[in-house]
Amino acid sequence: MDLTDGLELPCGARLKNRVVKAAMSEGLADRQDHATQAHCRLYETWARGGAGLLITGNVMVDRRYLERPGNVVLEDESGMSMLRAWAAAGTREEAHLWMQLSHPGRQCPKLVSKEPLAPSAVQLDLLGNFARPRAMAEEDIEAAIERFGKTASLAQQAGFTGVQINAAHGYLISQFLSPKVNRRDDRWGGILANRARLLLRVVARIRQEVGAHFPISVKLNAADFQRGGFDLEDSCQCALWLADAGVDLLEVSGGDFEHLRLLGYRGDPGTAEDPDVASGAVKAGCFTDYALAIANALKGAGKAMHLMVTGGFRTREAMERVLALGGIDLVGLGRPFCATPDLARKLLRGECVPIDLHGPLQAGGALHRWLMRFKTYRVLRVQGEVAWHARQLAKLAHGRDPEGASSLALALVKHMAADMVHAGRRKPPVSAQVSGMAN
Repeated sequence: MDLTDGLELPCGARLKNRVVKAAMSEGLADRQDHATQAHCRLYETWARGGAGLLITGNVMVDRRYLERPGNVVLEDESGMSMLRAWAAAGTREEAHLWMQLSHPGRQCPKLVSKEPLAPSAVQLDLLGNFARPRAMAEEDIEAAIERFGKTASLAQQAGFTGVQINAAHGYLISQFLSPKVNRRDDRWGGILANRARLLLRVVARIRQEVGAHFPISVKLNAADFQRGGFDLEDSCQCALWLADAGVDLLEVSGGDFEHLRLLGYRGDPGTAEDPDVASGAVKAGCFTDYALAIANALKGAGKAMHLMVTGGFRTREAMERVLALGGIDLVGLGRPFCATPDLARKLLRGECVPIDLHGPLQAGGALHRWLMRFKTYRVLRVQGEVAWHARQLAKLAHGRDPEGASSLALALVKHMAADMVHAGRRKPPVSAQVSGMAN
């Protein structure tokens, strides 16, 4: 199997190759949380860069709760003209553009909401950036399911060629899956079948809205990498249920805001270490072994579902080696596309040298090694990497070249300032203007 091979999905859609630009938060929305020309410019650049599939960053289903200021929100038909332009730009050169649908749950910063929602009132403790959530009532959960369905329908109307449900990285659906965060004793908590109920209801509602021939993907953690959290056995069982539900593609990732395994770090930000390049784990893909375990579980149960693994790939050879193993059908990359927007074309032509993602970001030296002993420094370093790539993405979106090596500290300051500006400019959600409005 080669990166250049096409892939036909169960719904009938066909991807032109096996390279996927995975979801990354853009933060480019206007004050009404609508898409902008910057989205069009960014995704046209990536579409012309050769990837078979582009997946957007978090598009939120509820204006009251964002992953960060600057998220696009899609709850109604306002802003549809720019959404159509975004869809047209991102489907150049036969690329697919799938909208990632998300609700942050407790991972909604204080800049956006002082009372986020979650399955249980379990606060995310990360530098004091997140408020204590309110446990969702039954009507909150049912309303969220309807919102996912509505947003998927609007995405289809706008011209997006598929949707992805974000059930990973500690967002709302992932929170319901985790017994560490979900402490409910009703039909939404307890045993895995109850904790997975929200995910499966969302899948079913979206399929009802979009029909049988529109791609539906789910992004799922292989594990949370937390003691007492969602683990690989849970993930394998969820994969079996998702296959039965008719999901076209399962993307395997891992971690959350507290355990940033998705960035190539082991453990949580409090014990985060530098990416484990020496062992080869990052170069070979962070979640390959987990995805293969899920593939084996599907095969053993006589079920079939296409799998995509995202995170840590740095060479074409590593990607094709994983595809050759069987069971994994697509390779996802995220941050490398920020610095090299035509990365897919280079990979497909065999032109690309190993992707040196961390090279320009290394602090190095004795001072760095000493500072890594302190939790705050480790957390800020992880956030600095996220901010650095967000700045490169923003430059691409505004027609400028990525800047190459730069200070992580400066990138973090600029990133935080941009989020504060976005938060200050946002038009308040209607529910914040009219007290007592229902979900």
